[in-house]
Amino acid sequence: MKSLWDDNKTGKYKHNVMQLRVYTSQLLGQEPDLVLHGGGNTSVKVKETNLFGESEELLYVKGSGWNLATIEAAGFAPVKLDVLKRMAELEQLSDTEMVKNQRAAMINPAAPNPSVEAILHAIIPFKYVDHTHADAVVTITNTEKGEEKIRQIYGSRVLIIPYVMPGFVLAKKVYELTRDIDWGRFEAMILLNHGVFTFNNDPKKSYERMIDIVSEAEDYLKKQKAVVVPVRAAARENLLDLARMRQAVSRIKGAALIAKLDAGLKQVSFSNLANVTSIATRGPLTPDHVIRTKPIPVIMGKDLEKDITQYSQSYKKYFERHTDGQLTCLNPAPCWAVWPGYGTVAFSRGLKEAEIISDITAHTIQAIQCGEVLGGWKALPEKDIFNVEYWELEQVKLLKKGSSPVFQGKVALVTGAASGIGRACVKVLQAQGAVVAALDINPEITALFSQKEVLGLTCDVTNREEVRKSVEKTIRCFGGLDILVSNAGMFPSSKNIVEMNADVWNRSLALNLSSHQALLQICIPYLSLGIEPAVVIIASKNVLAPGPGASAYSVAKAGLTQLARIAALELASSGIRVNIIHPDAVFDTGLWTPEVLAKRAKHYGMTEEDYKTKNLLKVAITSKDVAALACAMAGPVFSKTTGAQVPIDGGNDRVI
Repeated sequence: MKSLWDDNKTGKYKHNVMQLRVYTSQLLGQEPDLVLHGGGNTSVKVKETNLFGESEELLYVKGSGWNLATIEAAGFAPVKLDVLKRMAELEQLSDTEMVKNQRAAMINPAAPNPSVEAILHAIIPFKYVDHTHADAVVTITNTEKGEEKIRQIYGSRVLIIPYVMPGFVLAKKVYELTRDIDWGRFEAMILLNHGVFTFNNDPKKSYERMIDIVSEAEDYLKKQKAVVVPVRAAARENLLDLARMRQAVSRIKGAALIAKLDAGLKQVSFSNLANVTSIATRGPLTPDHVIRTKPIPVIMGKDLEKDITQYSQSYKKYFERHTDGQLTCLNPAPCWAVWPGYGTVAFSRGLKEAEIISDITAHTIQAIQCGEVLGGWKALPEKDIFNVEYWELEQVKLLKKGSSPVFQGKVALVTGAASGIGRACVKVLQAQGAVVAALDINPEITALFSQKEVLGLTCDVTNREEVRKSVEKTIRCFGGLDILVSNAGMFPSSKNIVEMNADVWNRSLALNLSSHQALLQICIPYLSLGIEPAVVIIASKNVLAPGPGASAYSVAKAGLTQLARIAALELASSGIRVNIIHPDAVFDTGLWTPEVLAKRAKHYGMTEEDYKTKNLLKVAITSKDVAALACAMAGPVFSKTTGAQVPIDGGNDRVI
C-alpha cells in the first residue's frame, strides 16, 4: 500500500478544510483494497458561525449513498457535534431513532443522511477521522486467533475493539471503552471483522497512518506466505448452462436477473479448489457485504436447478433460525455462485449491481484463501451476519421500494442497431431497464452508445459465424437472452421484375430473409432458457400491400413474415412469443435515402412532404414509434399474443 498524497495538489487547499477532506477521502476511495463500492466513511470537525452569529462545532461526515472514490463536498452531511456526543451517552437508542435524530441535528436539510457511524466519528477526539474496510486487516481478523495476530503485528499501538454490530451499539461500545483513555496513545483503532479507523488533526497524517497500518498487515501476510497463486486450468465454457443457471435463479427471485460470469484466472482457480464448498460457505469478508451478497454463495454441481432450489430452501431455514417473528424474509435466491471449473457468477437485477457483487466476490475469494494459509478462514458467527442482513435500517428500505422498469434484468439483442428503427429499439429497451446487445455491420456501433448496459458489436448478419460469435458474447456478458428484435434490412433500388439484377435479388434475400433465419436458429436455444422470451420481427407494409418495382424487397419480407409465423407455431411450446411489425414510410431510417424518397414520391405524383404523410391519419411514422410498438410486443401487453402481424403505417387503405 503506497501513499498517493501529492503536496503539489494539496497546496491550493491549504486553508480549505472541506477540500482537504474531499481530497483524502477520494484517495482512500480509489483504492479497492481499502474501500469497495460505498464502503468506509470519513469525517472532519469544524467550527462555523450560525445564523445568530454564534460559533458552533460541526461534524461533516460522509453521507449515505455517496462513494468515497467520487465524493464531493456536497456528499458530506453537517451535523451538530454536541448532539452526536450526547447521543453516545444514552443507554439505549434504536438505529431508526438514531438516524432520525442525526438528521434532526443537521444544519442543512438538503444534505444526505449522515453515516450510521457518525456518532463514532464524533467521539474520536481528532479533527480528521478515516475509516476503511481494509482487506488485509480484515482477512487477518477473520481467522483462528485473529485478535492474537493483530496484537502480534501492532502491539499496543492500536486500540482493538471486539466485533459489535455497526450503528448505535458500536458507537456506545467504543464510548464506554474509551472514556478514560488517552486517544493520543494510539495510531489507529481496529474493529475486529469490520475495519480500521485512523485519526489525526492533520489530514495527511491521518491518511498516511491508514496506508502504514494496512501496509503492515500486507507485509505480515507476505511473511506468512498467505499470498494467492492461482492455478491455471484448461479453459471451459458452457453458455447454455449459464443461461439455464440464470433462468433458475430468476425463477426463485420471481424476476429477471443479469448473470455476470467472471471466468478470470483467479475465479476459475478458486472454483477448482477441492475444499471450495467448505471455505466459500463460511461467511462474507465483512458483515456489510451481506447486504449485497447474502451470507454465502450457491455452489453449483451437475444439477444446476436442484442446487439452486436447495439453496433457496436452506436460506429460508436460516431465516427461521434467527427471526424474532417480526422480520420480513428477503428473497431466497442466491446473489452469487461458485461454478467449479468455470469461475464465479454474480446475479442481480441490474448490470451495475452485478458488477459490484462481482468485485466484492473477487476480494472475498482472495481473503478466504489467505485466511486458510493463516490457520483457517473464520467469518463471524451466523447470527451476527443475520443481524446485519436483517438490520432494522435495511428492513425499512423494503417498505420504500417502488416498481421497477418493465424490462429490468432482461437481456435483449437488436440487429441493424446503428440507425433508424434498430437504434431506437436499443434506446427504448435500455431506458426501460434491459441490457442490450446492439449488432450492426457499421463499426461505429461499438462506440455509438455510452451506457454500460449497451454492448455494441460489429456484425455482418449475413455471416453466420459472426452472428454466432455475437450471440455467444451476449450470453457471456449478460448470462442469457430474453428479447430478440430482428430488424436488419435493406431496401434495394426499384427494378421491375424483367429488369431485376440477380445480384440485387440475392443480396436482398440474403439480408432481408436468410440472415433472420440464421439469427433465429442460433438464438432459439438461449431464448428457450430466457425469462418470458419474445421475438419481434420487423417486416414491412409491402408484405400486405406490395408495390411495383419492389419485388426483391417485398418477396424477402413476405418470406420473413412466413418464417415468423412458422416460428410462432414451433416455439409456442417453449414459451417463446413471435410477433411481427409491418412498418410503412418510416423516413428516419437508412432504407430511405434522399434518392429513394424522391423516386417514390415522383412515382405517386406527390411532393416529398405529402408522400411522407400519405396515410389515412395523415401522420408521420418515426423510428421511435416503431420501437415503442416493438417494446410493447416484447413486454407484458402482448404476453398472451403470438403470431400477430401489426401494421404501423397511419392507416393504409390497401392494407385495410
